[in-house]
Amino acid sequence: YIINKQNKIQILNYNSLEKINYKDLNIDIIIDASGAKIDIEILNKLNVKKIFLTHPNKKADINIILGVNENSYDNIKHKIISTSSCNATALLPVLKIIDDNYGIDFGDIATIHPLLNHQKTLDSSCVGSTNREVQCSFEFGRSSVQNIIASATTTIDACSYVMKKINSNLISSNSFRVPTPTVGAINVSLVVKNDCTKDELLNLLNNYENTQKFKILLNNNEPLVSSDFAKETYTSIIDHRFTSVIKNKMIKLVLWYDNEYGYSSKVVDIVKYCNK
Repeated sequence: YIINKQNKIQILNYNSLEKINYKDLNIDIIIDASGAKIDIEILNKLNVKKIFLTHPNKKADINIILGVNENSYDNIKHKIISTSSCNATALLPVLKIIDDNYGIDFGDIATIHPLLNHQKTLDSSCVGSTNREVQCSFEFGRSSVQNIIASATTTIDACSYVMKKINSNLISSNSFRVPTPTVGAINVSLVVKNDCTKDELLNLLNNYENTQKFKILLNNNEPLVSSDFAKETYTSIIDHRFTSVIKNKMIKLVLWYDNEYGYSSKVVDIVKYCNK
């Protein structure tokens, strides 16, 4: 057991979700944070009310990002719920705000992402990860603590599972893996259809922050660095030191997000939202 002042949490050890007796253990909700790819048909047969997957999954009943599509949740139809990815959770609410108000014509994003557990500490052979759908990759075999590693990212694909129009035909993307333990950033460049000024954009984002239902968007103007955002539960932190609008058409933004604690807080918020 894990015991604290409020809870006594039982620890179980099974190598398959199918082997758990959910009725006897009084389990009605699963949060699968293993990252393992499990057949959706197997999940559908489990005797529980809801299953939350902490990764994007195109075959889930619904992929949810708060501030984007939570109103599409159907308590009867949706049993298997993806809580998307940390990157998409940070990015998509901001893209939706801009698209709803100005219309995104096209754009590009680059994620600056902390190292992950399938990378190597010293130069090695190529690395594959079936859990993360990474093929044998030589760049992930290079030392993660000595390099900035350019790679592909599935961020825009994850966004498309939630909001179909935000896809790789509209926005190009790549990632840079950096040797930090937590807190990522996203460099965003968007060309919009309708004219926009910087003052209008700032007013729009400030109004959203003041009226939002969930802790999603936080506007920042302080001279902070990545570690200052550790354990921040707001997941789309816009650093307005770098916000600009060029010729009323191109919007430049820098977003910060805690890819561990911040993302986990949104998983909890989604579970609470669906359960009520």
